[in-house]
Amino acid sequence: MEVPTTALTTHQLFISKNLPRFAADQRFVGVAAAGSWAENSMDEFSDLDLIIAVEPESLKQVMSERHSIAASLGELLASFTGEHVGEPRLLICLYDSPLLHVDLKFLSITDIQTRVDEPVVLWERDNRLSQTYASSTGVYPLPKEQWIEDRFWIWIHYGTGKVARGELFEALDFISYLRSTVLSPLGLLKAGCKPSGVRKVEQLAPDLAKILGSTVALPERESCYLALERCIAIYRSLRSATVTQRKAAEEAAIEYFRTMRARQV
Repeated sequence: MEVPTTALTTHQLFISKNLPRFAADQRFVGVAAAGSWAENSMDEFSDLDLIIAVEPESLKQVMSERHSIAASLGELLASFTGEHVGEPRLLICLYDSPLLHVDLKFLSITDIQTRVDEPVVLWERDNRLSQTYASSTGVYPLPKEQWIEDRFWIWIHYGTGKVARGELFEALDFISYLRSTVLSPLGLLKAGCKPSGVRKVEQLAPDLAKILGSTVALPERESCYLALERCIAIYRSLRSATVTQRKAAEEAAIEYFRTMRARQV
C-alpha cells in the first residue's frame, strides 16, 4: 500500500486496520482512495474518501448492510447517506478514538469506471480493480459556460429583487451560490486548476481568492448590492469569448439592478 507522504497516522491506522476486514469478505473486490489521498495532498483536516468495490451479485445485500459494515470498521459515532449531494451510494461517517471523517462509497465493480479522478488502489482481489480503472480515465466535470451565461442574468435579476425586498439572508445565500457555482469554478479553470467550487481556492489560486473576497457581504442592503456588483464585474472578466452572450438579458438585468439600488440610496 502506497501512502501519500503527507498522510497522518490517524488516516494510516484506519486504513491498515480495516483493509484485512474487507479482504476477508468475499463480497468485496477492492478498496481505493480518492480525494486528497489520491491527490497526495492530505493533511490533518482531510477526510478519507474510500471507494469500496463490490461483486455485482452482492451489491444489494451490501447496501442493505452498509451501516453495520461501517460500524464494524471502528467506533462509529454517526453516519448518513449522501442523497444531499446526489449520491445515495455514499455513506458519510464520523468515527471516534480518534475523531475521523470517512466517506464510504459502495459501488459494483462494473460501475466504477465513471469517475471524476484517479483513485489509488489500496487493496484488491486478483488485480480486478486496477484492471477496471486502467480501462477508463477519470474526468472532472468542467463548468458549462453556455449553461451559465443562459442563466446568469436571470440570477442577477433574482438576487437584486431579494436585496430590494430586504430578504438579506436569502440574498447572502444566493451570492454564495454565485461564488461557488460560477465565479470560483471559472476562475480556477482560467488559472489552470481543477474547478472544484471554492474548495481550496485560497491555496490553489490566492489572487482569485482575494478577488472573491470582495463578493462577501454583510446582511445590509448596500453591502449586498456592492457584492452583486462585484459578482457581475468578475463574471464579465471571466466569461469566455466563445459563449453566445445574452446581451438583451444582460442589459435589462443591469438596468434593473441600477434602478433598485438607486431607489434605496
